[in-house]
Amino acid sequence: MKKFGIVLRYELKEYLNNKVFMVLTLLLAALGAGALFLPRFVDMSGFTGVETVQGGSEGKDEAEEDQELLVYLDQAGVVRQEILEEMFPDTRWRAEADEDSVRSAVESQEAGAGFVVKGAAEYEYYVFNKTMTDNRPAVFEQALKLFYRMDYCAREGWDLEEVGRMYDVPVTATETVLNKDSGSNYWYCYFLVVIVFMLIVYYGQMIAVSITNEKSNRAIEVLVTSTSTNSLLFGKVIAGAIGGVFQMGVVMGAILLSYQVNREQWGGMLDMFLHIPAEVLLAFAFFGLGGYLFYGFLYGAMGALVSKTEDVSKSVSGLMVVIMVVYFFSLLQLTNVDGSVIKVLSFLPVSSYSTMFARIAMGTVAVWEIVVSFLILVLSILGTGILGAKIYRMGTLRYGNPIKLSLALKSLKKSE
Repeated sequence: MKKFGIVLRYELKEYLNNKVFMVLTLLLAALGAGALFLPRFVDMSGFTGVETVQGGSEGKDEAEEDQELLVYLDQAGVVRQEILEEMFPDTRWRAEADEDSVRSAVESQEAGAGFVVKGAAEYEYYVFNKTMTDNRPAVFEQALKLFYRMDYCAREGWDLEEVGRMYDVPVTATETVLNKDSGSNYWYCYFLVVIVFMLIVYYGQMIAVSITNEKSNRAIEVLVTSTSTNSLLFGKVIAGAIGGVFQMGVVMGAILLSYQVNREQWGGMLDMFLHIPAEVLLAFAFFGLGGYLFYGFLYGAMGALVSKTEDVSKSVSGLMVVIMVVYFFSLLQLTNVDGSVIKVLSFLPVSSYSTMFARIAMGTVAVWEIVVSFLILVLSILGTGILGAKIYRMGTLRYGNPIKLSLALKSLKKSE
């Protein structure tokens, strides 16, 4: 135990005394917190929908210059410009004399877009660069439909407001969610699955490279004579876990706390990502850390099978395939957290680190399921750690070509 403590302290110092590690941690935390404080200093009401009080007042001409210009040609005589201005807020409309004028205004980028109304229910749309979020044609179509209804009612002598009240009867609905709202919880679960995946891949790779470096510079020959391989591997993996949790905790803590402070300024629009219930964060901490330790020991064993750092990627490729498959399966099953597939995945140690806290956040899960899943994960961590330490011991003094995992397992079986 004493030797394990020495290795753990040494590896932790390597993380905490690493200037790049500490600067990156503080920089990411500062950037995340700074971004969430922006609405307090910058007018983002157009994005957040929350009005902010600004000093001074802008002139009307300056405000009009900031509005986007759209142009139109009304060949059918149906357009009401005042209604278009209501349906397209923060937009100026200008009528053109002919179709060429509409086209040239858009082509010169003087206007953001142009519409040529050919008939009561027909138009052409001109735009210079169409973006994926361009919803102007859809809104303009709604305006044309409104114009058509207005003209039709006028011809038939009907009251448009009365017809509108018949079609748009207000419905009062009260929704009571008795357990979990999967739709609201989906995005922060997605976010947490991505975070724990990045944690495993990034720090797992660091552990594998660290072990391979010791083999390549022959430092391992000295280390194994002064301490056990169990202490070395467990010390490296747990130190990496503490380092990873520290970095992720500082960054996520700064982001989540900053959002809570500025939630009102954001109008709650980031709740789907950053307003995470305490029980979900607790489950994420336990299962995420467990998943990291499980894969960390496997990464350490894979690193011991090679003698050169350039061979690490080849050695861990099979493990990466497993991680990627689990990652994509977990994301795909978030839309059906009460399905049989994700229930099975939540008990498997290769996937419970992401699927169980997703079930806790979005589905129905019994306490005994959480306890059994976590016990299986803990036992798997211990088993993987012992197996990883044996592979580490077997591979420490083997140099040259990378050792295949199947050969390593056969060698362990023979030695027993």
